[in-house]
Amino acid sequence: MSTTVTAAVARQPHQPLSIEELELDELRTNEVRVRMVAAGVCHTDAIVRDQVYPTPLPAVLGHEGAGVVEAVGEGVLTVAPGDHVLLAAAYCGQCDRCRAGQMAYCENLFAADFGGRRHDGSTALSKDGEVISSHFFGQSAFSTRANVVEESVIKIDPDVPLEVVAPLGCGIQTGAGAVLNELKPHLGSTLVVIGTGAVGSGAIMAGRVAGCSKVIAVDIHDSRLELATELGATHTVNTRAASLTDEIMRITGGRGADAVVDTTARPELLRAAADGLALRGKLALVGAAKPGTEVTFEIGLSLVKGWTFTTVVQGSSVPQVFIPRLIELWRGGRFPMDRLMKNYSLEDINQGFEDSASGATIKPVVVF
Repeated sequence: MSTTVTAAVARQPHQPLSIEELELDELRTNEVRVRMVAAGVCHTDAIVRDQVYPTPLPAVLGHEGAGVVEAVGEGVLTVAPGDHVLLAAAYCGQCDRCRAGQMAYCENLFAADFGGRRHDGSTALSKDGEVISSHFFGQSAFSTRANVVEESVIKIDPDVPLEVVAPLGCGIQTGAGAVLNELKPHLGSTLVVIGTGAVGSGAIMAGRVAGCSKVIAVDIHDSRLELATELGATHTVNTRAASLTDEIMRITGGRGADAVVDTTARPELLRAAADGLALRGKLALVGAAKPGTEVTFEIGLSLVKGWTFTTVVQGSSVPQVFIPRLIELWRGGRFPMDRLMKNYSLEDINQGFEDSASGATIKPVVVF
């Protein structure tokens, strides 16, 4: 039996989402019915709305959901009705990468997260016979209720405020995980974070958790750099006014950075960061660029530096393991992610997208 839900629907690229009444179909055996309490607005939602990644439109997006379980399919073992849950990216759970605990690099990632369909080709959402893409990142959280694949579900304690932790599902987890799971900077090292939005802020907070002695925040907005300092950055660089490479070298006394997280995917900044790396330094790209984007690196003099360039998805994390650890850091006052957030109603979701794009709000959160 289907259920009527209210959802924000992406119908055309570069156009506002429309608030519509849709039909949500019956649960499948591997799904969990979640009543949404909150959902973060992420840059990935915007680039899919604009068809940089080809999820079929019309679609219900949203992939940082949090809510309460209302029902479970007969094959679901990890949660029960009444449980509070956080939602993260979907993965197949069957491929070699998933079985190796590397589900961020699932071989079926694009189908599971961007396909807009179940494995059998069906969608959970429709309107008067019109097919609406569902299961975005396994969830499609910009809806009052959703049928979510079990792989996307993380059970959390009921006393944790869902509107605070919802954004851990993607952006903040991505930044923090890039540092803690992938780069693993050593105690007393220098970390550079390019772009201080939600992903970059997660990386900055993780840099302090990891014990970096210098955390250099890079942006073009002084207001964001001020907040980055409050979150743990020890130095800031505004690239409108200064050379990134020169500033890294100045701050580190000519040694260079041990680790860099780039959230912008801007080729000129990646090149400048690479030129500012220390011996054996690591440069991680977490920002999403348009397919086909290229960047050039100097490989003559830099050969002897032994540096590494890597791309990182979803913080290279196992969400069911990593996200509860971030929640514990937040509880202990060591991961002040709530400083990034501003709440919006579902009806004001387009304002949230606009405020995110302009930088007025680092992390918009839709609260149902």
